[in-house]
Amino acid sequence: MRTTETESTPDTSTAAGGSFAGPLAGVRVIDLSKILAGPYATMSLADLGAEVIKVEHPDGGDPTRAWGPPMVGADATYFHAANHGKKSVTIDLKSERGQTQVHELLAEADVLVENFRPGSSLQTIFDYKELAAKFPHLVILRISAYGDHGPMRDEPGYDMVAQARGGLMSLTGEAGGPPMKAGFAMGDLGAGLFGIIGIVSALFERSRTGKGQYLTTSLYEGQLALHVNWATNYFADGNRPHALGSGHPNLVPYQAYRAADDYFVIAIGNDSLWQRLCTAIERPDLGDDERLSANRGRVEHREYLNEELSRTLRTNTVEHWCEKFSTAGVPAAPIKHLDEVYADPQTEALGMVQTVEHPTAGPMWQVAFPVNFNGVRPPVRSAPPELGADTEDILGATDHPHPATTGA
Repeated sequence: MRTTETESTPDTSTAAGGSFAGPLAGVRVIDLSKILAGPYATMSLADLGAEVIKVEHPDGGDPTRAWGPPMVGADATYFHAANHGKKSVTIDLKSERGQTQVHELLAEADVLVENFRPGSSLQTIFDYKELAAKFPHLVILRISAYGDHGPMRDEPGYDMVAQARGGLMSLTGEAGGPPMKAGFAMGDLGAGLFGIIGIVSALFERSRTGKGQYLTTSLYEGQLALHVNWATNYFADGNRPHALGSGHPNLVPYQAYRAADDYFVIAIGNDSLWQRLCTAIERPDLGDDERLSANRGRVEHREYLNEELSRTLRTNTVEHWCEKFSTAGVPAAPIKHLDEVYADPQTEALGMVQTVEHPTAGPMWQVAFPVNFNGVRPPVRSAPPELGADTEDILGATDHPHPATTGA
């Protein structure tokens, strides 16, 4: 629900232990997106208190419902990863009735998120210029593969394609080895996260101007924004960067090392930590080596330093080294598998995994939003919806839409 400039905004402040309405309580989001980037963004908005209505095709809905196994209930766990907290309605967007239904929803909405294929009939049907003229209050986010401009603007793309063309795969994997994609879908997730920032910023601006706006981001743009030091390194020296395995282009030692029983990581971010490390592993010769006393020298002598460290670290176990480094204040950690991560007391203490009740699958674990507000973790409000579960309730209400207001 939108409020005018003279209406009060709902009080969503909360103290630890109190109920959490969320900073976006009262905001309505219409989600026409599918797969991951858009759905992840809208799921996060739901975590923050927004009402999110996911619009899906009556025949199968979001394709990720079928991206299994594994399946829980009727849907793939991939769908469950990006759709909790939402309502689901089924609409044929290419039908006149379906388009009318969407417009009725938009009249009462604050945000629209879509990722229609460039040049598709749906992109034409839901042209942002026409929508902005009809619903000037609306914040519209479009997520594409390559953005609204440039020679590739009409190309489709999935996360893997974005990781490849955006350079991430060339920086991932062992030195001299084949290119590898990142373990996470960083093309989709990057676009989704930047989309969230855009939406929240546009809603804030609308609170001052009363006007919505058209936002665009893409998997490709998100990859460029996340290059950070890889990009500035290249801008500075013009040298093509390559994958370094777990190594860091600007810091040494800062990577995984083999102990007697397994791998673990050491992260040395300054020269004093380097000295602590040398003391902890009882290698004063390395600490006294002037070539290695400053990070610049350690980067230049990366191969020699790693050989010397590896020779010492292989003499004992991961547990031994991690305990010793913890006592010495040296950042280090074992490399955990996901079963170990979700069994970790730290994960439990943070309340990042919550249980919701799915109507047919029963209790379901979901990962919660990673920001606390006054000490309160936003709750996962509901399980990922079954296809069309809310169609009757929501579309019935659009037969008599109340007039739209302006403002935020």
